[in-house]
Amino acid sequence: MRKTLCVPMALVLVISLVLFSASCAKKAVTPERGMGYEEGTTAEDTGVTGRYEYQEDASRSTVEDRGIQEEQFRDDAARSEMMANRSEFENEDIYFAFDSAALSGTAQQKLREKAQWMRQHPTVSAIIEGHCDERGTSEYNLALGDRRAESVKSYMVNLGISRSRLVTISYGEERPADPRSTEEAWARNRRAHFVVE
Repeated sequence: MRKTLCVPMALVLVISLVLFSASCAKKAVTPERGMGYEEGTTAEDTGVTGRYEYQEDASRSTVEDRGIQEEQFRDDAARSEMMANRSEFENEDIYFAFDSAALSGTAQQKLREKAQWMRQHPTVSAIIEGHCDERGTSEYNLALGDRRAESVKSYMVNLGISRSRLVTISYGEERPADPRSTEEAWARNRRAHFVVE
């Protein structure tokens, strides 16, 4: 009877030892989905067995922020360049001979450059102002300023700029660029001036 009790006791003891040693064995840790790992990263990278790739949300945010900043920088640079070009476009006046609305070769070259700029900026519209020097009556100078502005507009339209993007106005002698009564001042006042809308 003692022998029959020893065998089951020994068997229970062996089973207990096996179970105990199995529970004490080092477990391999495998990350669960959603813990920030993806396939591709090795155990050395993560301290975890299997191939997983670690996703760093902070790094992604930094990369995305950097991309947004670069895009804003490009937009700001483009805007600055456009503003500089706009200023040049507006400040490059078209000059006329005394009592004339005819475009000189220099005036035509400047208008070709202005048309090129307007083609590069298709949403831009412009006002063309006609100006005169102080000689002549106010009525005559208003009519001459109008002819000058219309002459410039017609040339720009012939260069392919839509008529709807160009508006003309005459100020005659009312807004001189140079208020002096000299030949030099009068030459500066006989002009067509562009204003970007």
